[in-house]
Order: sequence, then C-alpha cells, then structure tokens
Amino acid sequence: MGIKDKMSEQNPEMRETAARICRDYLHGAWKYVTADDIGFKRISGGLSNWLYKVELPEGAAPIRGEPRQVLLRLYGQVHGERALESLITESVIFTLLSERRLGPKLHGIFPGGRIEEYIPARPLLTKELADPSLSSLIAEKMADIHTMQIPISKEPTWLWDTMERWLDTAVDVLQNPGDEDTKLSGNINFLRSMDLTQEVTWLRSYITKEKHPVVFCHNDMQEGNILLKQNTKKPELVLIDFEYCSYNYRGFDLANHFVEWQYDYTAPEYPFFHNRGTAGPTKEQKLYFIQSYLRTLNKEGAAEEDRLMTEIKTFSLASHLFWGLWSIVNAKLSQIPFGYWDYAASRLKNYQKLKENAIGSGIDLVDTGAKRKITDMD
Repeated sequence: MGIKDKMSEQNPEMRETAARICRDYLHGAWKYVTADDIGFKRISGGLSNWLYKVELPEGAAPIRGEPRQVLLRLYGQVHGERALESLITESVIFTLLSERRLGPKLHGIFPGGRIEEYIPARPLLTKELADPSLSSLIAEKMADIHTMQIPISKEPTWLWDTMERWLDTAVDVLQNPGDEDTKLSGNINFLRSMDLTQEVTWLRSYITKEKHPVVFCHNDMQEGNILLKQNTKKPELVLIDFEYCSYNYRGFDLANHFVEWQYDYTAPEYPFFHNRGTAGPTKEQKLYFIQSYLRTLNKEGAAEEDRLMTEIKTFSLASHLFWGLWSIVNAKLSQIPFGYWDYAASRLKNYQKLKENAIGSGIDLVDTGAKRKITDMD
C-alpha cells in the first residue's frame, strides 16, 4: 500500500488511528468515540504533514466544553538530527503562540503529531493585504510576535544558515536540472548567469555592516498563512504555519510581508502564480502599517518610522534572494505543481533590480568583491 492510500481517510486503519488518538488525548465526549462514528476528512497531505478534520458524532453533545471538531496533524517524513531538532523547535513555538492566542489552540501533543483547534476560516487573498483594516490587524499580530520570548537561540543566524544550506543544493540543481525542465532553459540560463555564492556573500556583508534589531519573527507572513475567521462580528485574524519561525532581523519580517503583496499564488494554470509587479505597497501604505505596528509596541514616533522604512528597503533584498534560493531547491525536490523555475527567476530579477538601486545609492562594494555589471535579463 502506497503512502497516499495508507494515509487516506478511506483507509479503516487511518480512521481507527484518528479515533484512538482523539480518545486518548481529548476529554469529555471524545472519550467514547469510535472509528465508525467520527466525522473524518483529510484536508491536505504531503511529505511533511498530513492534516485531518475530526468531528464528534452527530448528536454527541460536548460534556465539559470540549471542541466539537479538531484538526489532527500527523508528522510525515522526519529524516536526520536537523529535521528532528526543527520539529521539536516548531512544536515549542506552536505551543507558546497558542498560549498567547496568536495561533490555533493546542488541544494535545503526542509522538508523531498534535491535535489543534479547527478554525472555520479562510486564507486572505493577496489583494486583501492592502485593505487598511486588515493591514492594521496584520501589523498588530506581527508586533505581538516580535515581543515574544522563545527559549531558542537569540542570534540572527537562521537567515544565513538557511541560505547557505539552500545554496549548496541550489548550485547542484542548476548544474543538473531535470530533463523535464529543459523547456524552461531561459529561466535556468538566467539563474546560471548569477554567481549565487557571491550574492549571498555580498548580501551578508551589506546587511551586517550595520546593527539591525533582532526579534522573534514569523518569517513567512504571506496571505496564505494569515487566516480570516468566519462568522465573527468583526474581523479576526489567526496566523498559521510556523515552520520558518526563528529569531531574525526585524526588517526581514516587515520587508518580506510587503514583497508578498506582489505575488498571488491562486493562479489556476502554470506557473500557478501571478507576479503583480505594480501591486506593491505605496509609501503611504507602508507608513500606515508601520504606525499600527509601532502603536502596538508603544514606540510611536517619526524617528522609529524612518528607521523601519530603511530596514524594509534593506531587507527586501534579503527576501528576494532567500525565496529565490528556496525556489531553485524546490524545483528539483518538491512534488507540488508550481512554476518553481519561473518563481526563482522572478524573485532574483527583482533582487538584481533592488541591488542595482543600492549600488546607485553609493554603497561601497569594493571591499566585498561583489562589484560587477548587472544586466537586465527580461
């Protein structure tokens, strides 16, 4: 039996497993559920996680305020010490965010997965990121996350460690793309024309020339990871997907969020995203977000606003290079249908344009050895 069949909601063993876990780790009416009477539906599944919605039987009333429905998350493939360490860290982060009501409530944790609050909600649409009322709420959520104290390393090494790890793989992927990728040779040739190792070196030198505030960051606050609760009197947001959470430069979280205004991942046909180049936030929209962010932190003031605007400009470079490398790696490794080569090319062309602007601003590149001609590959 293949992994998909084994994990299917139609598989009696899978239903039995779900019922047993809910009996063991939940209370009240859940103590009496069986595989035959639970509501059971797979929501998504892949290499890393399998998600199921599990409901109490029809007619079963909660006894002590227990939830009627939960989200059962089963961890997928976990290979190696690094993957196990990441899983433990992510579980700790999820628990703390749950306690702060910044993420879904945690109902139970067990070897191989956890039971989470099932939230009737939908992800935001890309265009909704520009909605003033929602933008203000997102800023408040980000500020709340940035004030958290998490028991992991406080050094901003995650950004560089992750890029270095992806860099090794990306270089290999570019040298040996799959046969099915030959039709995308234009994008691949463009990516090969870049010295990605040198770009990471230059970016690190550029960013670490100055001291930037380091806080606990989400690092992937795009619309798909921001849920809008349904059936509420006023808009309420819940953050999900804490895979990339870590201590990082504050400016990365802010800049990365604004870059996501330009990318819509709901395109039904290849490459399965729209590059909305003109949809980026205006200066006024950035300031509105920043002011909500600073108000939540009680740090309002023109000087702080200017500082954050400068950080956003700097770390937009980091966002494009980071996710450009991610996309090259996933072009070879991911089974999800997505135009990874197109996305990598888009992000790294944007990176080049921003770098060109930085060079034009008089940044000294001689010391970094990264001074070279940047050509427009469009």
